[in-house]
Amino acid sequence: MRHQRTGKKLGRDSAHRRALYANLTSELIEHERIKTTVTKAKAVKPIAEQMITLGRRGDIHARRQAVAFLGSKDIVHKLFDDLGPRYAERPGGYSRIVRLGPRPGDAAEMVYLELVDTPLVFKTKLADVPEDEPEAEAEPVADDAVEEADEGAEDSQPESEAETAEPEAAEPEAAADPGDQPEDPEAASSEDK
Repeated sequence: MRHQRTGKKLGRDSAHRRALYANLTSELIEHERIKTTVTKAKAVKPIAEQMITLGRRGDIHARRQAVAFLGSKDIVHKLFDDLGPRYAERPGGYSRIVRLGPRPGDAAEMVYLELVDTPLVFKTKLADVPEDEPEAEAEPVADDAVEEADEGAEDSQPESEAETAEPEAAEPEAAADPGDQPEDPEAASSEDK
């Protein structure tokens, strides 16, 4: 009987399960967002938060515990030098689970497991966003930058006019012989017959 044996087995033996937890935790620390199934995310979330708590502690014993579990000194370096100080004032709750919907192949519920200071990702379609919103969201430009842009535009206009004048001169030469090459291919085949 499995009395008082909490946690999911995930269809793996204990060594495989421990390796899975270590790999997912390492990927979360490295990339700060991972896409996985709900069950795996719920199993890994407390372990990842324990690792971040070790990073907050910052002593040599905590670093050795993190290396023993994660196995990578580069990941532990990021954990202690970047994530630990970033979450120094936060008393837990370093990650969140954002549901994404079913996976196409087997309909498993997929989620993002991400650290809380990363921006939220929502699934939106381009058809849902009105066309007027991107223009309204544009940042206002300072008056000095507008004046500099106007001055730069006045200087560049003569150059652009000279550039456009040259192709216009080349176009009449090409249009001078319209009888040589008819525009309609069907008309060309009827003339040849």
